[in-house]
Amino acid sequence: MFGCECFYRKKMDLLPLSDPEPFSLPAPLPQWPHGQGFSSGKLNLGELEVVKISRFKFIWSSNLEDKKKGVTFYKPVGIPDGFYILGHYCQSNDQPLRGFVLVAREAPSKSEATDFSTRVTSPALREPLDYTLAWKSNDGREGSLEGCGFFWLPQPPEGYKSVGFLVTSSKKPKLDKVRCVRADLTDRCEKYRVMHSEFSFRVWSTRPYHRGMLRRGVSVGTFSCISDSIPGLELPLSCLKNLDPSLHGMPNCDQIHALINHYGPTFFFHPDEIYLPSSVSWFFENGALLFRKGDSVGEPIDVGGSNLPSGGCNDGEFWIDLPSGDQRKTIKLGNLASAKLYLHVKPALGGTFTDIALWIFCPFNGPATLKVGIMNIALNKIGQHVCDWEHVTLRICNFAGELWSIYFSQHSGGVWVNAYELEYIQGNKAIIYSSRNGHASFPHPGTYIQGSAKLGIGIRNDCASSNFYVNSSTHYELVAAEYLGDGIVAEPGWLQFMRKWGPTIVYDSRTELDKIVHVLPVMLQSSVKNFFYKLPVELYGEEGPTGPKEKNNWVGDERG
Repeated sequence: MFGCECFYRKKMDLLPLSDPEPFSLPAPLPQWPHGQGFSSGKLNLGELEVVKISRFKFIWSSNLEDKKKGVTFYKPVGIPDGFYILGHYCQSNDQPLRGFVLVAREAPSKSEATDFSTRVTSPALREPLDYTLAWKSNDGREGSLEGCGFFWLPQPPEGYKSVGFLVTSSKKPKLDKVRCVRADLTDRCEKYRVMHSEFSFRVWSTRPYHRGMLRRGVSVGTFSCISDSIPGLELPLSCLKNLDPSLHGMPNCDQIHALINHYGPTFFFHPDEIYLPSSVSWFFENGALLFRKGDSVGEPIDVGGSNLPSGGCNDGEFWIDLPSGDQRKTIKLGNLASAKLYLHVKPALGGTFTDIALWIFCPFNGPATLKVGIMNIALNKIGQHVCDWEHVTLRICNFAGELWSIYFSQHSGGVWVNAYELEYIQGNKAIIYSSRNGHASFPHPGTYIQGSAKLGIGIRNDCASSNFYVNSSTHYELVAAEYLGDGIVAEPGWLQFMRKWGPTIVYDSRTELDKIVHVLPVMLQSSVKNFFYKLPVELYGEEGPTGPKEKNNWVGDERG
């Protein structure tokens, strides 16, 4: 073991009101294998070529009583010759500088960039006709804002869209300071996270409205804002659209393997974990059975899953189950030595990012533990089921091959965690903590409560480092990368099984829950009863999950 105590965690320094240094990963990036456009620094979107800018010059910042809650606005610097600004950048002051904006120019060769059946002759980029003053700070307002900030929305020519605001500390910017984008090269965007809300003025980060591996919306990295005093400016922006059918910025096979070798996280399981992961092939070899509706005897499953019914939908006709007797008890415990991560690689945000979804399989999911105040109550059956599929997703920026964030799946939801918030081990390899029994993923050790923090009632998710771990940088299998084309990645037979990995068993969980309520202090009983009513339906019986390819995030974006 290489010692998880020696992890690296980047400290979060507050942004100075000057030109800050951007965040960098713990270790330098390697020289990636040769490919097409991945890690080339520029990406072709069809008629546009874009470059990611991560260095900025300070323009204006809010000055609230607690500066950690303020935001700062920047303009990009170091723009290559021939490229144009599309908008400015905004970030909260309680984070290290970790963001970007895209700058653009017309692609050098339109004939190579895109194959429109009807050639559009108007330029891809044009100057705005004028600016609308969306908002300005009140320099004289007591205890409000530091200096003056003026927020300008470019007024695009007919047939063009604005994709970002400009910010100045004084007068209106010149028209040549920004470019608008021809409408057919843009897509719909949406407000994402509120970054600032003060004096009837709100600022949001933005992202493409349509997301997922088949969508082409591209995040520009700009922000949107609105003032109550100026109606009609709610989300007046668009994002870009990738019209290059080849998605030339995506990694090839050699680059995929290099990425997982460099970034593959280590999954740590709780020291008291009983239900450990295994490989799918070990699970099949050691007695897993395929059942068909109406049959009481299961059929052994081939090691590669070739005899599993493929395709179709989750119609309840088939399911997988454990063998009976002592063999059932043994297989439930998993086999850590065989465990590996199953990789699905796909385009994100129009192919400007790569998502590497790492799926891990456990033969059994253990029962939950309920926390009520200072009491911890181990539940008998509630929460347990045969088979468990969990995942995390690495989001890689295709401009340089840089790890941008990781999505941690947590039961029915999850959360994106920025690279600067992660714990690292061995260079740029992050640590994933898997919760005891439930196998939900978290970025740090500790106890996470699924429920009501206010009432102190919920299901425990306990995470800690241990000698039980799987290093995904060496223990993995690439199972899908559809964008590479047919036949490049051979998908295993079990991946096509769209039914339940586990039987459905309904039991009287209400009796168990009522017994718990009756032993609690009277003052807690009502709150706990209300919490039980809000528990996910799957906690009231055993129901195996569907496989990775049946999940919404296989094609769609992660929730969060």
